[in-house]
Amino acid sequence: MDLKTIKGEYLNSAYGELANLIGIDAVLKIHATYRGQQVFFPVDLFSKDFIRKQIVEEYDGNNVKQLALKYGYTEKWIKKILKEGIDTRKE
Repeated sequence: MDLKTIKGEYLNSAYGELANLIGIDAVLKIHATYRGQQVFFPVDLFSKDFIRKQIVEEYDGNNVKQLALKYGYTEKWIKKILKEGIDTRKE
């Protein structure tokens, strides 16, 4: 079969949906790597460590609420992360 002639409509449901999002070539790579396996996509795209670092870097002394909204966490959690980040910088 000539892979250049494959259309999204020929693929099973999940593969067809992925083909519409990212293209046939990417779906073929995903299929070759993960076929037959169950793949889980976490809700959070970024790691907690990365988010913590970003919050500490973006904190301007007065933007806890904005950071909470931006990253989808509570203000209490943001303050906790900031305290831990500031304490770590002092060490």
